[in-house]
Amino acid sequence: MSRTGIGVLTVRPLDPVQDSGLLHGWVTHPKSAFWMMQGAKLHDVEREYMAVAASEHHHAHLGLHDGEPAFLMENYDPRHVELVGLYEPEPGDVGMHFLVAPTDTPVHGFTRAVITTVMRHLFADPATRRVVVEPDVRNTAVHALNEAVGFVAEREIQKPEKRALLSFCTRERFEAAVGAAV
Repeated sequence: MSRTGIGVLTVRPLDPVQDSGLLHGWVTHPKSAFWMMQGAKLHDVEREYMAVAASEHHHAHLGLHDGEPAFLMENYDPRHVELVGLYEPEPGDVGMHFLVAPTDTPVHGFTRAVITTVMRHLFADPATRRVVVEPDVRNTAVHALNEAVGFVAEREIQKPEKRALLSFCTRERFEAAVGAAV
């Protein structure tokens, strides 16, 4: 749980059957273009998150803002998912994706509060030493957010679906960026 100036943010495990209708609306929205599921049908989203739920190396969580669904968070083991063969993982590396629900009434500072909550959640596990992200190189908004919470871009990589900016954030860099110990 994270108390912020905009309310309370929490995360819970995603239920792929129960939550897929909600997620479908989020991942197919034009504002979610970098999620690359624009043409997905409801059954595609359910199947995708059933596969995540069945994986021991990939996990999905639904983020809540004052108890209401507001964001999606995924974490994965980059030794087995997403980045296999694209960089040399270190012990304690955890991969991360997040998506803030599209809204017509954005709240100033909300997305930064979400990524901070996601990072706190990941670093709450003492085994997590470094968070790894691989956003699309064109997604300059998320690059700025990543940098604001301590990520350092290492290099561009070519994934099958996109050109990505491989970036890392250590616990120490995160704590320095947000001004508090995890």
